[in-house]
Amino acid sequence: MTHLWVRAEQRLNEDRVGLTPEGAQALMQAGLKVTIEQSSVRAIPLQGYIDAGCDIAPENSWPQAPSDAIIFGLKELPEDGTPLPHRHIMFGHAYKGQHSGKALLDRFKAGGGTLYDLEYLVEENGRRVAAFGYWAGYAGAAVTLKTWAAQKVGGSCGPVGVYPSKDTLLAELGAELDATGTDRPTAMVIGAMGRVGTGAADLCEAMGVTVTKWDMAETANGGPFPEILAHDLFLNCIFARPGTPVFVPRDALDAPRQLSAIGDVACDPDSDYNPVPVYDRATTWEAPALRVATDPVLDVMAIDNLPSMLPVESSQDYSAQLLPSLLTLVDLETGVWGRAAATFRDHTKD
Repeated sequence: MTHLWVRAEQRLNEDRVGLTPEGAQALMQAGLKVTIEQSSVRAIPLQGYIDAGCDIAPENSWPQAPSDAIIFGLKELPEDGTPLPHRHIMFGHAYKGQHSGKALLDRFKAGGGTLYDLEYLVEENGRRVAAFGYWAGYAGAAVTLKTWAAQKVGGSCGPVGVYPSKDTLLAELGAELDATGTDRPTAMVIGAMGRVGTGAADLCEAMGVTVTKWDMAETANGGPFPEILAHDLFLNCIFARPGTPVFVPRDALDAPRQLSAIGDVACDPDSDYNPVPVYDRATTWEAPALRVATDPVLDVMAIDNLPSMLPVESSQDYSAQLLPSLLTLVDLETGVWGRAAATFRDHTKD
């Protein structure tokens, strides 16, 4: 029997989960065994999984799971260097030149395990089967607007946290924008046709922000892109890869510009393909904005787990997208899982 073990998230400010109780019930009805770890932070209560009939395990007990269990989580594992003998479904952040990725892959090689990277679960045409992108864009645009609003009253963006619903976030953000006493800013979204860009544009439009929407056609000439500097906000919502243009080069820091806030929702500061190389590290919930220029001011928002600001909506959405693929876990050699395993092997060749 295929055994899916849903681990508790161990990263700070990570309340999401990739499987809802309804999804777990569907997997069990299809013949899979489902174990859910207890969690002190998960946005979806444990009782729903108990009612669905899942096995329950102690929080963070996944290292002792049966060797044939497939461990399913979202964000990073503790960086303790231990070998990883299990098969893991998670966001590995290890295939795009990230400097921290090699250590993770070495742990899989040492333990004999396999990484099925959620970012690389794709259909035959290369499209991802599931993504948190919409809510990443939505929350990322919100924090970037908070950054801009804080600038207008002479400050910097304060800490952000978990919101019980998007309506709560919208009400708070609207009040902050109104408190600036100025007109709404203008924003450019690059990657506007994708999930991330759609979420970012939807949030901006809900707040009365005029949005310029660009995608591949508008950036095909490779730059430079002075139009970006002529907006108040820039939201980078593209998947960085070799050949991605640089949207805001370092010399833009000293150039005449209206731009004062960048939301790098894609957030790959340690990638060789970072299209916004004016900053070098992710920002945090405690300090969401990194000031990279002062005359005029330019702040970068680059939080890398944005969807967890809205953990209920994002978990429900993602679980629904991923469930059809989870139902095929009985065959790991073909389809989505076979392609993910092949990608892992390609990146762990000696």
